[in-house]
Amino acid sequence: MSKNGNTVLGLLAGTAIGALFGILYAPDEGSKTRKRLAEEASTAADKMNSSAHDLKEKVSASAHDLKEKVNSKMATQKGTLDEQLESIVTDASHKADDVISTLEKKLAHLKEQNKKFQKS
Repeated sequence: MSKNGNTVLGLLAGTAIGALFGILYAPDEGSKTRKRLAEEASTAADKMNSSAHDLKEKVSASAHDLKEKVNSKMATQKGTLDEQLESIVTDASHKADDVISTLEKKLAHLKEQNKKFQKS
């Protein structure tokens, strides 16, 4: 036989011996092994679904907390802005009263001056 023929024969013999040892020393039947693998895959999928659900709940709770904090801060800021606006309106009203009083005094003074010019 040629060298290539011996190589092929050696590979076939090695494959046959490996298959024989695999069958003799396999821990379980193929159907049992497939069933066990399916159960482990199902368990792993359940764990992943549970982890995904837990993560979703945590993110949802964090988003809700953040929303509450933002709403609270906005309400506080709105109250502050309302107070500031009320203060500005009150100040403007007092200043308007002061301006009106000053203008009335000036008008009275101008009327007096006008009377003096009319008498002359």
